[in-house]
Amino acid sequence: MKKYDITDKLTFDGNPALVIKGKELEVNADAPTMLKVMNFFGSDGVEIEQINQAYELIFPEKSRKEIEKMKLSVKDWMTVVQEAVGLVVGESDGRGEQ
Repeated sequence: MKKYDITDKLTFDGNPALVIKGKELEVNADAPTMLKVMNFFGSDGVEIEQINQAYELIFPEKSRKEIEKMKLSVKDWMTVVQEAVGLVVGESDGRGEQ
């Protein structure tokens, strides 16, 4: 049997984080989670329920509790979710990066 070790081609950096008002919010970056999330955003007419499901998938409970304490408007909350997805899939422009 032929074997090919690809370990050195993979990154095991852990999860990235968004920073809001000085608080670091971990974002789940594992492929199975992000594939589910991207499926939500790939459909026509993304609904709030799909965004909420994406939010619960990509943010661990600790991060969600911190976000809830911020009392964000719906628009800002949606921005947080979209930026988290962009951070993981590499579409974030990095302007807010620290």
